[in-house]
Amino acid sequence: MTEFIRKRVKNVRNDVLSGITVALALVPEAVAFAFVAGVDPLVGLYAAFMIGLITSIFGGRPGMISGATGALAVVMVSLVAEGNAMGSPDENLGLYFLFLTVILMGVIQMLAGVFKLGKFVRLIPHPVMMGFVNGLAIVIFLSQLGMFKQTVNGEKVWLEGNSLWYMIGLVGLTMLMMWGLPKLKATKKLPEALIAILVVSAIVIFSNLDVATVGSFIRDGGGEGLKGGFPVPVLETFSKIPLNFATLKFIFPYALILAAIGLIESLMTLNLIDDLTETRGNSNRECIAQGGANVITGLFGGMGGCAMIGQSIINIKGGGRGRLSGITAAVMLLLFILFASSYIEQVPIAALVGVMFMVVIGTFAWSSFRIMNKIPKTDLFVLILVSSLTVIFDLAIAVIAGVIVSALVFSWENAKRIRARKRIKEDGTKVYEIWGPLFFGSISAFNDKFDAKNDPDKVEIDFIEARISDHSALEALFVLVEKYQAENKTIKLKHLSEDCKVLMYKASDKFHDIIIEDVDDPRYHLAENPEAFPKGLGEYKF
Repeated sequence: MTEFIRKRVKNVRNDVLSGITVALALVPEAVAFAFVAGVDPLVGLYAAFMIGLITSIFGGRPGMISGATGALAVVMVSLVAEGNAMGSPDENLGLYFLFLTVILMGVIQMLAGVFKLGKFVRLIPHPVMMGFVNGLAIVIFLSQLGMFKQTVNGEKVWLEGNSLWYMIGLVGLTMLMMWGLPKLKATKKLPEALIAILVVSAIVIFSNLDVATVGSFIRDGGGEGLKGGFPVPVLETFSKIPLNFATLKFIFPYALILAAIGLIESLMTLNLIDDLTETRGNSNRECIAQGGANVITGLFGGMGGCAMIGQSIINIKGGGRGRLSGITAAVMLLLFILFASSYIEQVPIAALVGVMFMVVIGTFAWSSFRIMNKIPKTDLFVLILVSSLTVIFDLAIAVIAGVIVSALVFSWENAKRIRARKRIKEDGTKVYEIWGPLFFGSISAFNDKFDAKNDPDKVEIDFIEARISDHSALEALFVLVEKYQAENKTIKLKHLSEDCKVLMYKASDKFHDIIIEDVDDPRYHLAENPEAFPKGLGEYKF
């Protein structure tokens, strides 16, 4: 019992300290993504608080951090701009369209969870997962390079002179501390990222160095500061925007895209955290929690969001494993907004950039370079494709493209595996012993195995080592039977599964004389719905 209590106390301490570290890293990220979307920084900060809190309590992956993300922000910027164009310049309708879209986005995500669509993340191949990780690491790295710029006469220019050297030095110091501190046993009670941020912040404050801070970053972007109040429902959304078909027609495509991007990024991050912690999250529960969080966020004036891979890894590496870590991060973020804005605004951007650079190093799958010559070229192509598309476009396009290419490659490779061993029985019957999967991709090769005109009068096709996989395969069998019957030849089908036989019997009574019943018939199920399939077989009448 004493050991159990000690372990629980240790977990609570790790969760709280890691949550504080994550909260500090969330501030510039949420602010930056709000600027990308073209909305006030508080809209991003409120989203980070509400989504982070709700998903931490109700989500399917303890230890995973959610908030406002760049993948969603790049889609929202078009929505906000189009929405603003629909009203007068002083109305700012784009913001209200955004809130309404986030609510609809959340509803779609909740439906995905209710209908248990989260399990389809299991279909994502490993090369796609590695490409996703590498692509996101590159995206995080590129996003941090923007912190090495300053606003001059309304334009972003690269830092020069002492400002640049101060920035590089402080970033390097932060990274060095995060690398070296874990090797000192005395510092294991505190996350190295938190220690690094506090030390670098103290150096900047007491040395009075002229470097970019969280406060200057917000003001350079056009914001007034981090200070804000407790989020309240934005009821004017429903009075500003008419709830009619025209509004739904405008926001639905955006809501669908945002919901897809949010779920893909969240579920992929969930899988990654599963691997890091060697535990298993609940994908469907995460879908419902993400959706519910976005509905509430939209009602309370947030920009919506999803899982954040960078902050999630900071949390896991800092020892955060339980729900308390995410709850702490969300609550601390709100406390920063309400009471500690003046202190948080003094944190140097360099310290947070250093933390994110270490996240990049820890996120990137460096093993992908080592295995480049050891995996199939098609898998290597998929890995590079997904990484590139993640950087060029966004995560949803990259993952969908990767899955499609992987599926096509799989189908092509399996299509070439269909074989037919041929032999003649003593009574003159020609036997085709089929080996391999019969599906839409292998039908052409399957048909090439037969010669209806030159075969003997009796033909038997044995499927004991084959598998009839789909509707297309069944139709190929119907066409083949029809060809032999047109030549007035007897054909028998042997070792078909029960599913195949049921469908064929329903299509035509003739199949009772064609199919050979055997105790060795295989037992597997088709992907086709047996009740719906016969309706499409009207053209096959014998």
